[in-house]
Amino acid sequence: MGTQENKASARRFMEEVINRGNVAAIDELSSPNIVDHTAPPGVPAGNEGFKMFITTFRAAFPDLHYTVDDEIAEGDKVVQRTTARGTMKGDFQGMPASGKTATWSEIHITRFENGKAIEHWGVVDQMGMLAQLGFVQAPGQPAGVAG
Repeated sequence: MGTQENKASARRFMEEVINRGNVAAIDELSSPNIVDHTAPPGVPAGNEGFKMFITTFRAAFPDLHYTVDDEIAEGDKVVQRTTARGTMKGDFQGMPASGKTATWSEIHITRFENGKAIEHWGVVDQMGMLAQLGFVQAPGQPAGVAG
């Protein structure tokens, strides 16, 4: 598989799995033993962990939507710079539902082999997300003021 096919698979993952919540597509797009270097503690390895995390994330943010802002592919890797947006209507990783909407940036690097994702790294603007949801104070805000 070439870079164009890998880019198409990465985009399909964002659209079908993240935006639509079709976790069954994970089995088509990822190796069963994918290594996710950014999985939160307690999330099992492989596709089953991916499915569990996405299901939990979408339950907390039912209107979750990712937009791919930039995409670069070279060799066996695809890099996507994305903008995520969602309203926290359910509990997530020990945080109670805030009812607030947040928009944050992420960067994902996915490595492919034989047309399937086999490795993933991600960088998430968690501080920006948590500040907008009201869980942390944004840098530069006066003490006691949370989003």
